Amino acid sequence: MTEFHSYIPNSNPLLIKTMLQEIGITSIDELFSDIPKAIRTKAKLNIPSRMTEAEVRRKVEGILSRNLSTKEVISFLGAGIWPHYVPAAVDAILSRGEFLTSYTPYQPEISQGMLQTMFEYQSLICELTAMEYANSSLYDWSTALGEAARMASRVTGREEFLVPQFCHPERIQTLKTFAQPAGVKLEKVLQNPKTGAMSLADLKKIVSSRTAAVYIEYPSFFGFVEEEVEEIGRIAHHAGSLFVVGVEPISLGLLRPPGDFGADIVIGEGQPLGNHMNFGGPLLGIFACKSEKLLRQMPGRIIGRTSTLDGKQEAYCMALQTREQHIRREKATSNICTNEALLAIAASVYISILGPRGLTELCTIISERTRYAQQKMSELPGVRAPYFDAYHFMEFAVNFDRTGKKISEINDELLNAGIQGGLDLSTKFPELGQTALYCFTEVHSHEDIDMLADKLQHILGGT
Repeated sequence: MTEFHSYIPNSNPLLIKTMLQEIGITSIDELFSDIPKAIRTKAKLNIPSRMTEAEVRRKVEGILSRNLSTKEVISFLGAGIWPHYVPAAVDAILSRGEFLTSYTPYQPEISQGMLQTMFEYQSLICELTAMEYANSSLYDWSTALGEAARMASRVTGREEFLVPQFCHPERIQTLKTFAQPAGVKLEKVLQNPKTGAMSLADLKKIVSSRTAAVYIEYPSFFGFVEEEVEEIGRIAHHAGSLFVVGVEPISLGLLRPPGDFGADIVIGEGQPLGNHMNFGGPLLGIFACKSEKLLRQMPGRIIGRTSTLDGKQEAYCMALQTREQHIRREKATSNICTNEALLAIAASVYISILGPRGLTELCTIISERTRYAQQKMSELPGVRAPYFDAYHFMEFAVNFDRTGKKISEINDELLNAGIQGGLDLSTKFPELGQTALYCFTEVHSHEDIDMLADKLQHILGGT
């Protein structure tokens, strides 16, 4: 590099030379000598020359214009990130400078407002899930699941983690990434092919003195709600294992909270709580636990409330932060380096705006739209909707085997009509055949659902 750029770090040739001398080498090539020459590119990099602000803006907007959002296309795709209405007040509060520009507070004396907000978030999550303790957020549901598996193994001294047969495949991949280095082995529990319910007989056969925890999703990845939650928890606890429940949090405005049926650890995805889909992220990982014994092993940060030395004012601080940056690595509960503070604030504002009554009303609307969509989809020739015979919340699987159409073909034709169809499950769960996972929330009107059914009718060869 021969040209010095004021705004590009380490572009000064003299500075580069000084830095190389300091570490005892003579060139940039020597710095990267450990990379085999066989895999180094010899092609000239296609890096454009400098551009003006107007040129950069035009180029970036041209790239972004190729994207479609739910403003241009109505979407019935959920599967981990769901379309919900975000009240204007959430974005307005979130855009305040003290929130938008704040990073994770390390100086409690000047970060009281942010710390209090995180404390309120933890309190709201505990109230929502009926748990005793919550951390101030993780990255997403997938990483929370990985952390839960490692935490369960640490607490119990056991190495097996049982998961349902039907889980989000990408979530399971993340779980494997977390589990394998920690020596945690995953075992799948069979589910009823008709109802989706976890097989209690198979669970009893698999659970053992090696089982650290049993994990269920509530609602499941396919949207059906497991009914035997208490019995699953009893089986896990009888074996000395923990009971871990993954939740879609909005559903808890209608469903029993996991703390009421024996969950030891609750995880989930907080994106539905006032956070936009943002083309796939960032997301918000929920993590809560039931006892003080588990609290000491919980990953991430826990904000506590205390008082000033004179006892006249409330004060907030990071009560627990046992991560590898703060203590010896072998004693760290996690290597998570930050949290999703801004998204946690959005969740706090959203839950506060709705309140218990508003959340229940929202769940009632979503449940009604789900039932209406099931009825309309089941009337289509050759279509099985829902695939599983159970109560569903917000999502359900739809099978098209008898139509002679592939999900990929159906989705292409829907997209041409301005509709994003359901997630294609045929490659992820081939045993389900040509099946797609559809999502219906408060943003979908009856007219939207009717339009989807009409388009599908046309695609499938009806009138």
